[in-house]
Amino acid sequence: MELLPRSPAEFGSAPYWDRFFRQRGQRPFEWYGAFPELCPVLHKYVRPRDKVLVVGCGNSELSEQMYDVGMCEDIVNIDISDAVIRQMQERSASRRPKMSYLLMDVLQMNFPDAHFQVVLDKGTLDALLTDEEEATLAKVDQMFAEISRVLQVGGRYLCVSLAQVHVLKKAVEYFSQEGWVVRVHQVAGSGDNQQFALPIFVYVMTKFKKIPGSAPQILEICPEEQDKPVRVESVELLVAAVKDRQHYALLCSQLSKTPCREQVSLDLCDRESGKPRYTLHVVDSPSVKPSQENRFAIFIIPQGRETEWLFGTEEGRRQLATSAGFGRLVTVALHREQHYEGMAGIQAELSGKVMELAPPGLPARQQVPFLSVGGDIGVRAVRHRDTSPLSGEYVVEDVKGDGTCYFRRLIFLRNRNVVQSEARLLAPTPLPGQKKRRKDKKKPSAAEPPAAIDKSYLCCEHHKAMVAGLCLLGGPNPLPASLAVLVVGLGGGSLPLFIHDYFSQAHVAVVEIDPSMLEVATRWFGFSQGDRMQVHISDGLDYVAKLAAEAPAQYDAIMFDVDSKDLTVGMSCPPPAFVEKPFLQKVKTILKPEGIFVLNLVCRDGRLKESVLATLRDVFPLLYVRRIEGEVNEILFCQPSPEGRRDPTELGARARALEGALREPGRPWDSSYVLADMLQAVKIL
Repeated sequence: MELLPRSPAEFGSAPYWDRFFRQRGQRPFEWYGAFPELCPVLHKYVRPRDKVLVVGCGNSELSEQMYDVGMCEDIVNIDISDAVIRQMQERSASRRPKMSYLLMDVLQMNFPDAHFQVVLDKGTLDALLTDEEEATLAKVDQMFAEISRVLQVGGRYLCVSLAQVHVLKKAVEYFSQEGWVVRVHQVAGSGDNQQFALPIFVYVMTKFKKIPGSAPQILEICPEEQDKPVRVESVELLVAAVKDRQHYALLCSQLSKTPCREQVSLDLCDRESGKPRYTLHVVDSPSVKPSQENRFAIFIIPQGRETEWLFGTEEGRRQLATSAGFGRLVTVALHREQHYEGMAGIQAELSGKVMELAPPGLPARQQVPFLSVGGDIGVRAVRHRDTSPLSGEYVVEDVKGDGTCYFRRLIFLRNRNVVQSEARLLAPTPLPGQKKRRKDKKKPSAAEPPAAIDKSYLCCEHHKAMVAGLCLLGGPNPLPASLAVLVVGLGGGSLPLFIHDYFSQAHVAVVEIDPSMLEVATRWFGFSQGDRMQVHISDGLDYVAKLAAEAPAQYDAIMFDVDSKDLTVGMSCPPPAFVEKPFLQKVKTILKPEGIFVLNLVCRDGRLKESVLATLRDVFPLLYVRRIEGEVNEILFCQPSPEGRRDPTELGARARALEGALREPGRPWDSSYVLADMLQAVKIL
């Protein structure tokens, strides 16, 4: 039996619908949106005494169910199909005396003006607006004009739709330009319908008298029937919000049917602000054989630890899911702009939403465990927030690490998953005779002076490797009598500060393009200038070029730890201009013959990385590389003469000797930082 039309135009044809309903018989045809799903929305806008017009009623049971539950009785149903009108008159005449069925075209209705309080349309607009041809749009304009004519001021046009972009945009633009208030509801539970993966929406257009001039548009969206409406500023933003919900429904439908081969990422936004509140990653583990107990779990990443390799990379999350032993693991990262009421609050907030991401075959009432590290959500305190013209918006925040340690971090929000600088905080020690703070006393607030920075500790593994590279300096002694160091890129100042404090013979010059970073490093990371530490606010390219022309061969070590502001390039550190051959030749010019050039390279583009390495080899005959485990960073040690080449045994001996010299009595030194360990994995390229 062929029920589908030969062309979309037949959806507006009376002969097609006559044939359709004769062939279908008495079985109701609902298209989409059953009464139990629509009822919560309809109850908001249909009152018992309203006079209701249902356009394109077909043989749907919607009107009958509204009548039977007492929602409304004065209902007029119209359709262009004579066959279905006669069928429905026979079905309801004796049982529902106040409801009527009339043969009538919505494009040309016989009702007087302002005759109804509600016009209800379930799928009629979708059936009519099959394309954007001029003739089709003219029919839709005629339909809208007729609906507007028969509605009273204050009346509501309720349109049940799948919200295709061209349908939604046409309806919203037409009625908002007429001065009507437009609200779009997502029907709760409609995404669970197996017939349609897409959710169902109800457009609620409320008629107001058109005000001459340019009255502001009132556009709102309600993601679920119990939510408060959220105001949006334009038709485009409203359409985009609906598309986001459609994409999410399609994603959930796909995840409920098949395992995901690649990790899926999505943001759940705060209802009030619209800003991301949670970032979710769905990770399936094919190697795990799921049972009833280990099929699905949620892992809450403690605040401030989302940048760690285990939580912040695909490989790390895959390892986490496998070690946790669950077939599907959803990791949840918490955003710094949001407030959370502990693990129990997060669990209550997410329980319903994460179940939409459940794997195939999970029982509806299956209890899903919420996991975390240490059972809490971590600690994050934003100490400072500002915007730099060069670096954009940034924050300085204190976070609790693994165990009892706290760390201070600098984060550029344009790349919020990357820690720009990090320092360990020293636990406050009471003065002699000072009593410890009582537990019931008020804790320090974010406005109090910052805790002291542990300057002996290098948090970043690539900084440790860069310092260890000083063992490659020429000369018989691992610790030269004098050490001139140029560092390009200040950040929080940890690297130059460590060199300054532990190499008493070092004179450090730092070049930083962004004056805001000097202020941040000084105020929040314990950085200070002095006789042996000077900061120059300048573009590193210009500074090196000027030195090459005026004062060559003056530095024992040059270190580049500078990020790229251009996120479209496959290399985030350094900017491409810093590894072009003419500039590298200038770097070599200001380096002493036995000196070392140390470069922090972060490059995900394989071809680009090979090109950078080839250029470095052209300029520097001797090139070592130290790859940082679990990170993209690679530290390159470049020397201007091949005669400085050393074997691993010699490097280890020099590293131990240098470290011994640095471990002076009374000077703190982090026991986990061993220079020799940093050089064990060095390879010559």
